[in-house]
Amino acid sequence: MNSLINIYCDESCHLENDNYKVMVLGAVWLPEQKKEEIFNRIKEIKINNGFTSTFEIKWNKVSKQKIDFYLELINYFFDDDDLHFRTLIVPDKSILDHTAFNQSHDDFYYKMYFDLLKIILSPEYAYNIYLDIKDTRSQTKVEKLHDVLCSSHYDFEKRIIRRIQQVRSHEVSALQLCDLLTGAVSYLHRGLQSSETKLKLIERIKERSGYTFLQNTLPKEEKTNVFVWRGKNGR
Repeated sequence: MNSLINIYCDESCHLENDNYKVMVLGAVWLPEQKKEEIFNRIKEIKINNGFTSTFEIKWNKVSKQKIDFYLELINYFFDDDDLHFRTLIVPDKSILDHTAFNQSHDDFYYKMYFDLLKIILSPEYAYNIYLDIKDTRSQTKVEKLHDVLCSSHYDFEKRIIRRIQQVRSHEVSALQLCDLLTGAVSYLHRGLQSSETKLKLIERIKERSGYTFLQNTLPKEEKTNVFVWRGKNGR
């Protein structure tokens, strides 16, 4: 039986008419056998910084008073070899021509999820993929994404990609970590400067990764993998 990998996915500014040009998807992945150890360590970091074990890590909650907590989380991500992150950035949603490609914005959203995940997947492993709940109507498209990913990897019996499931982020520590990293990438690509604390966190991520997050990394980069999507108006 192949070793099992869990992938936790989140997004920022993914809606079609949210007044943001940038769209960012992110995925944190880790071995299933390390899940309990990693989740417990994240809980310890919360408690050691004066929060309850159920406190939800979110980029939108970053503040000057919590900077040491979020810096410790970022350092933990880079110190633990079992944690990995990939992000996909669409720089400008406003130029997408969905009509020309016979698609809706939701269709495009799931195509981008396919591009986010396909680099992570390997036939040497089996995967469970967890998505933050987007809305009550998205289960059908989640099932479609599962089918497309399986077909692209000739995984017709779903032995590689075993499950794609929607979950609630406040219940899943790795998904919260993904929210933090994805939010940082989104803040950077939106060119925002209003929060000195958030800029410090972004600088720490750049320092620890060795990347600017403004350009693509090599596809085989496993710790922090960056893909800036440059499609021609959509597809």
